[in-house]
Amino acid sequence: MQFDQLKRRTFITLLGGAAVAWPLAARAQPPTPIVGLIISRSAQDAVRNVAAFRKGLDETGYVEGQNVMVEYHWLEGQFDRLPAVMADLVRRRVDVIATPAFRAGAQAAKAATSTIPIVFAVGDDPVKLGLVASLARPGGNATGVNSFNTEVVTKRIGLLHDLLPKAVRIVVLVNPANAPIAEATLREIPEAARALGLQIRVFNASTSREIEAAFASLGRDPADALYVPGEKACPMLLGCSEVPSACMTT
Repeated sequence: MQFDQLKRRTFITLLGGAAVAWPLAARAQPPTPIVGLIISRSAQDAVRNVAAFRKGLDETGYVEGQNVMVEYHWLEGQFDRLPAVMADLVRRRVDVIATPAFRAGAQAAKAATSTIPIVFAVGDDPVKLGLVASLARPGGNATGVNSFNTEVVTKRIGLLHDLLPKAVRIVVLVNPANAPIAEATLREIPEAARALGLQIRVFNASTSREIEAAFASLGRDPADALYVPGEKACPMLLGCSEVPSACMTT
């Protein structure tokens, strides 16, 4: 009996000593947090955005590949992929979902989860979008920044008129695939244009073929100015030379 007790004490002592000697890597480590980053554009078009995102992580003490992992999801304008992407992130329980400068992404994330933290950047009122309860007390699982871009469409049209007072025929390019931005633009611009006596023509520009068709039409019937809202920028359209007066983007 005493011999059995001695063997038991010896075994426990050896086990404890072995545990102390185990390498740190073999011990339980907290999992590295995962950020699901959803970008509406392609990787090539979002280089500056991603660089700014990484810089922001660095400034808060997070280094990609060391103490945080970032999963990149490039939609390349294919917004119909959002439900599947969000469902996968929720299923795998990522730690954060980030949707910078991407209203549709923020709304899709909010619809997909009420528990995973969401960081957004939108150009409209996040309360109206259903992302937060109020600006003073957001509550819920979403936080971020907003610039109320869609509320200043009228002012931008007014600025365009001030810069080019003789410009009357204005072409507007919209991306129907990005429904929130397109809807806001088409809702605000007509009234602003009527107040200033402007004539508005709207072209869809969600694909390269549609963009080429729009500028082919401009070649046949030139406009005085080009207004490109939201996600697109004039240099990428390669057709501003077809518009004699100006190209204005938001």
